[in-house]
Amino acid sequence: MKKKIYILHENNEWTNHLIKRLEELNLPYESWHLDKGIVNLQEVPPEGIFYNRMSASSHTRDHRYAPELTGAVIDWLEFHGRKVLNGSNALRLELSKVKQYTQLERFGIQTPKTVAAVGKDHILEAAKSLNMTPFITKHNRAGKGLGVQLFYSLEALKEYLNGPNYEEPVDGITLIQQYIKSPESLITRVEFVGGKNIYSVRVDTSEGFELCPADACQIGDLFCPAGEQPQMRSKFEIVENPRKDLIEKYSKFLSANGIDVAGIEFIVDENGTAYTYDVNTNTNYNSDAEAKAQQFGMLELAKLLGNELEKL
Repeated sequence: MKKKIYILHENNEWTNHLIKRLEELNLPYESWHLDKGIVNLQEVPPEGIFYNRMSASSHTRDHRYAPELTGAVIDWLEFHGRKVLNGSNALRLELSKVKQYTQLERFGIQTPKTVAAVGKDHILEAAKSLNMTPFITKHNRAGKGLGVQLFYSLEALKEYLNGPNYEEPVDGITLIQQYIKSPESLITRVEFVGGKNIYSVRVDTSEGFELCPADACQIGDLFCPAGEQPQMRSKFEIVENPRKDLIEKYSKFLSANGIDVAGIEFIVDENGTAYTYDVNTNTNYNSDAEAKAQQFGMLELAKLLGNELEKL
């Protein structure tokens, strides 16, 4: 059987852009849509290169157990010595911001003060222990800004927890986190392919905290913890990133955690302090920003997968 590139995922809309690039480069591939399926541990997996782009937000597309199935598939592949880009450890980081923050801090990368809690009473206690206002809540296993809410008081949080709009996290873990305000309503997303920084994209968050750059990503208005004043500028723009020291730390963090492809987001406060708050291991790219800068993330990813396949 001819060796191929295998894409492990649960969202065709996010995968089509990569498939287009693979076809442009005439690379053999197969798509494994893992929302449901079977893992036969008695069988030997095919030869090839496997790329995991499972998303923490899969449950919002009615693919509740896709990450668990993908985890089982990757364990099977790794047991048989198959090369998996963004393998089992990358998947664990994708599914837990707690794991992200502890690993980021291990490499000297500052994250917002955060307390994790399970249960409404404990969420309230966690907010008290954080001892700062305003603060935000978010889901531990999330994506697309899920569960992000701003609170100016403990009373407001209590009302939310006991009200009809409370969102239960899919893994039960809610994070109570230090609020970081950007004076310019901006965050920066640093993109890596093959462990190398390909570019940074500045994201205008003035109209909401929906930061997924994919063209198909639309979930409506969500709270923006980076500011609220709208400005006339491109929502996504590829820029020169002056934080070279941060990029170097990110590279070491990714290498140590077995992450080959990622987008890492940080926000800078009024004092110029950078806080890193999200690691996305199934990163997408914005076509308008890339066309303007003539830099293409999915093309770089397709080349990486092709090079890995050639090594076999």
